[in-house]
Amino acid sequence: MAEPGKRIRVLIVDDSAFMRKVLQSIISSDPQMEVIGEARDGREAVSQAEALRPDVITMDINMPHMDGLQATELIMSSHPRPILIVSSESREGADITLKALELGAIDFVAKPSSGIDLDMNSVREELSRKLKMAAKVRVIRTAVRSRLQQEIAASAPRTEPAPKESAAGAPLGAAALHYKPAIPASAMVVPTPAFARGNGRFPLVVVASSTGGPATLMRFVPMFSRDFPGAVIIAQHMPGNFTGQFSKQLADVCKIKVKEAENGEVVTPATVYVCPGSHHVRVTGSGRLTLDDGPRIAGYRPCADVAMETAASFAGPMSIAVVLTGMGNDGARGVQGIKSAGGFVIAQDEASSIIFGMAAEAIKTGAVDQVLPIESIYAAIEKRVLYVHGAAKVGAL
Repeated sequence: MAEPGKRIRVLIVDDSAFMRKVLQSIISSDPQMEVIGEARDGREAVSQAEALRPDVITMDINMPHMDGLQATELIMSSHPRPILIVSSESREGADITLKALELGAIDFVAKPSSGIDLDMNSVREELSRKLKMAAKVRVIRTAVRSRLQQEIAASAPRTEPAPKESAAGAPLGAAALHYKPAIPASAMVVPTPAFARGNGRFPLVVVASSTGGPATLMRFVPMFSRDFPGAVIIAQHMPGNFTGQFSKQLADVCKIKVKEAENGEVVTPATVYVCPGSHHVRVTGSGRLTLDDGPRIAGYRPCADVAMETAASFAGPMSIAVVLTGMGNDGARGVQGIKSAGGFVIAQDEASSIIFGMAAEAIKTGAVDQVLPIESIYAAIEKRVLYVHGAAKVGAL
C-alpha cells in the first residue's frame, strides 16, 4: 500500500520493450507516480516484486518463460503486491483476465488492439486512475500454496504479512470503523416481521460487489449448498463481455446451479443468477427477472441498488442483502430498501475486504444487521433462512 503523500512506485512487467517504454512514459508523466523497475517476463516480475516491493505492478499476460498468470499466482501467494493487468488479453480473452482476477489481481486495463503509442494514450486516464486505486489496496496473501508455487518456489522464504491497515493507514478494528451493527455477530434476535402467509415466496439473496469481487465471489459462492432453499442474485461490476464467462467459472467450482440472468426467466430456489455486465436486473412482483440495458444508474451497470430494491418488493422479509468488497457506494440505497421491507442486511468486514468502500457506505446507513468476515457470511445467511422458514410455518410470514 502506497504511503500517503509519497509518489506511487510502479513496477512495469511486459515482454515488449516498446510497450514498456510507452507505459513508462505515461506513468512518469504523472507527478503522483514513478517507475522504479521493469521486468521482461514473469520470472523477472517475481524477483523484482520481492526485491523492489513496489506499490503496484502492471502485469502483461502473454510472456516467455513464465506468463502473467503464473507470475501473479506466485507474487500473490508469497510476496503480495497490488497487481493491475495491462494486456491485450483483457480485450480478447475474458476467461484469462478473470483467472488473473481470481488469483488476486486488482483490476485490468485492455491494451488497444493496435498497441501503438497513440492508441495507448487513449487509455492514459484509465491506466492512471486504476494504478492510483490499486496502490491504495491492502493486498491479502493467497491462503493456500499452489501447486505452481510448490514446484517453482518451494524453497523461497515466506515472510509474515505486515499488520493489516485500513486504506487510510489506521489500524483495523471495530473501534476504528465507528460502526455499531444492529445485530452483533454473536446473536440474532430478529423481530417477527408482519407478512402475508402462504404467498409462495422464498428467500432471495442479493449480493453486491465490485473491485476485488471476482476473487471474493470465487471463495464465497461455493459455500452455498446444492439444495439452498432460496435464490441468489449477484450484481458484480464487470464489463458485459465478461459476466457470461464468469458465470461459467463460478459454476465449475460450485455445488449450487450458477447461470447468467436472462430476461423474462422465473426466479427459482437453489439457483445463483449473475447480472449481465451490460444490463440492470430487476425482480418483478411475479418473480421474474427483467433485464434493462439503459444508462448507468449512479455510475453503475449493473446497479445493485436496483436489484436490491426490487428484490425487497418481491420477497419482503425473506430478502437478504450482502455487500462485499468494492469501490463506491452501490448497494447503500438498496440495503435500506431491504431493511425497510423487513429483510436482513450483511456487510463484509474491513479485515477481509480488498476494498472497504461499498461495505463501509452500507454500514453508514444504519441498515446493516451484521458485519462479518467473508468466511462467516454464508453461515449467517443460512441462519436467517432457517429463521424465516420457521416463521413462515407458524404464520409469522
